[in-house]
Amino acid sequence: MGHGGRSFFSLSSLSFVVEYNSDFRHDLRIGLMGELLLGKLLSNTTVEVKLDFGTYRTGNFYIEYSSRGRPSGIATTEADYWVLIAASEKGCRHKENEVFMEEDDILYLVTISTKRLKDLCRTKYERKDVPGGDENTSRGVLIKAVDLL
Repeated sequence: MGHGGRSFFSLSSLSFVVEYNSDFRHDLRIGLMGELLLGKLLSNTTVEVKLDFGTYRTGNFYIEYSSRGRPSGIATTEADYWVLIAASEKGCRHKENEVFMEEDDILYLVTISTKRLKDLCRTKYERKDVPGGDENTSRGVLIKAVDLL
């Protein structure tokens, strides 16, 4: 929320200022603007989706940057955005058993631009050069989930 009960929203060329108002119809219009923003965000963009089974325990997301000695993951992605999904403790059963995930298998998800995620991987990592992936042949950084917000 901005100063004086105003919020400023901007997405590329689409920007507007929202005045605070307790009227439901006004709130509905604000919700529709949010839907339009999300639609614009997801239109004509690419999204890489990663599911992390350790976040519920550690509070970190693992972001891979190399595998078997070659750049991979965040270092080679062509996606405009990443969606990082934190599995719940219950959802971790899907790590070995590939079945359809249910609503309570997910704690939360974060959508972030690839540019911002790359910047955070360089500057806000909790640990770097962390082994992971299949047979620990990958390397990545741990990023606190809260730092993605």
